[in-house]
Amino acid sequence: MADVLCYFRMKIPFRKLLPVIGVLLWAGGCASVGPPEAPSLELPKPPTDLHASRKGGKVTLTWTIPARTTERQSVRYLGKSRVCRSYTGALKDCAASVGEAAPPADFENLRRTSAKKPAASFIDTLPAAAQQDQPTGFATYAIEVLNEAGRGAGISNQVRVPLVPTLPPFSSFAARVTAQGVLISWQCPPATERKTGIQYLFRIYRRQEVSASQAANETKIADVEATECAEGTASNVSVDGSKEQEKADSFLDQTFEWERTYFYRGTVVSAIEAAGKPAIEVEGDDTPVAKVFAHDVFPPAVPADLQAVFSGPGQTAFIDLIWSPATDADLAGYNIYRHEAGTAAVKLNSELVKTPAFRDMNVVSGKTYFYSASAVDERGNESAHSGEASESVP
Repeated sequence: MADVLCYFRMKIPFRKLLPVIGVLLWAGGCASVGPPEAPSLELPKPPTDLHASRKGGKVTLTWTIPARTTERQSVRYLGKSRVCRSYTGALKDCAASVGEAAPPADFENLRRTSAKKPAASFIDTLPAAAQQDQPTGFATYAIEVLNEAGRGAGISNQVRVPLVPTLPPFSSFAARVTAQGVLISWQCPPATERKTGIQYLFRIYRRQEVSASQAANETKIADVEATECAEGTASNVSVDGSKEQEKADSFLDQTFEWERTYFYRGTVVSAIEAAGKPAIEVEGDDTPVAKVFAHDVFPPAVPADLQAVFSGPGQTAFIDLIWSPATDADLAGYNIYRHEAGTAAVKLNSELVKTPAFRDMNVVSGKTYFYSASAVDERGNESAHSGEASESVP
């Protein structure tokens, strides 16, 4: 560089040399070489939010797809996620996988445009033998997210799923509306299908039909002991060549509202008690959904103990009626009917009577009247007439 400058100094005036010197110094700086940087491995960070849920023999795993590499760079080359499972305790690696989850096809677009981190899922089927051989054991799951080259930075957090075996859905699941409520019924399986040491519950869920703008609202309404089903309508079934009798059971739902549509489903819950710990519960597969419209066509109970008493001496004559009050929750009131011998009954009240008492002021001396009462609910269903009570006017 010095020789070059001297040459130009001899040939070119100094004021014209300054721009040339600047160019040479700039070029020399660009040509400087520093220590080489290590290439990026592009290894996605292992997820820390792996979650598992079990329904019957299916285990659903969900996790958030890593957005950063181990070098704190954005993930650009996402590969498959390897799923691993163990029956003997914690996992050290994911060398032996039970399946793989492919990355989302639009991962790059999701990563750039979605406000939420993209998620992934995988459904594993538990082998029936593992459930039968280790009913009090657990399966441990972890995943390893790989890059496009099939390399990963290690496994995720680990989650455990109980191996308690479940029963298939109870058969003949149905729901029908009665005057007392929605009666839900099913058929219990033979006792030979149940495993010793496991408690079985029949869990019933209810969902109300809603509009498209509303969210579905499902509620657990009952856990019915299913270890010993109640005696009921039964049929002989063959199990391993022998004949056993199925038993029917039922549950009455009285927490609904009339004139609404409901959907019911049931599932058998297998529960194992653990000493000093909460019981371990696993839900089996669901029954078919039963749909009912709770249309109230059922009248309230018939009024009872109707009595008629005349009052008159020294005052305007009248007949007082009293009866035992109806206990129906949706009772709206009562109707009062009167007739004379050989004539049809006529309703006396223009509006429903709200209390179990009525005074008939329109009576005539020398006549005998026959009275009856009926109960009416909020939807206008009217009961049959009560037994008659008669009274004479002197």
